[in-house]
Amino acid sequence: MTGTILTSAELDPRRRRVLFRAWHRGTREMDLLLGAFADARLATMSEAELDAFEALMETPDDLLYGIFTGRLAPEDAADAAMMSDLMAFHRAGLGLAAVER
Repeated sequence: MTGTILTSAELDPRRRRVLFRAWHRGTREMDLLLGAFADARLATMSEAELDAFEALMETPDDLLYGIFTGRLAPEDAADAAMMSDLMAFHRAGLGLAAVER
């Protein structure tokens, strides 16, 4: 089970790869955090936002989870902006709503 609600047929090849990677991180917590965000936002991300999301996904799960929980700070401005979007998405309860479907 991937958890995804977004149909990859609707996406270009790059976005399909990103969607798969977002839902197959290695830890279920990060699958849920990144996958739900990707489901909701991936189709409408600009190329710059997609670049930033891909860069953020290069961060190891333990570091990314530390950033998400506030124990660590993002290392660069692009990560900080994308991380801020990701956190706002989940604070608004949008990620949970997607996962519960």
